Amino acid sequence: QVLLVESGGGLVQSGGSLRLSCVASGIAFTNTHMGWYRQAPGKQREFVASITTTSRVQHTDTVKGRFSISRDNAKNTIYLQMNNLKPEDTAVYYCNADLRIGTLTFPGDYWGQGTQVTVSS
Repeated sequence: QVLLVESGGGLVQSGGSLRLSCVASGIAFTNTHMGWYRQAPGKQREFVASITTTSRVQHTDTVKGRFSISRDNAKNTIYLQMNNLKPEDTAVYYCNADLRIGTLTFPGDYWGQGTQVTVSS
């Protein structure tokens, strides 16, 4: 059974920072592409960042230069360091496992329960 557990969300002022974590179990973590998605109220879930098994990363344009995804294979964990947060970053952030990454990126079948990030202006 695949289990993804996110943590690190919370309430922060505009310009602040948070670091999200996602611990994975039940998967061959070192062989799995991982990523983060987010869903704001009334909007569709959207891609935020991904990291491949060889630690190649990509970030959506709206977070480039502010967010950074990383992984620690020894801990079966991925992180999302979020700096200079803006009110428009407010959303539930979801960890995703087994992304299909090629010319395009598609989410995998495994999702965490989500962690709320709220940025006040």
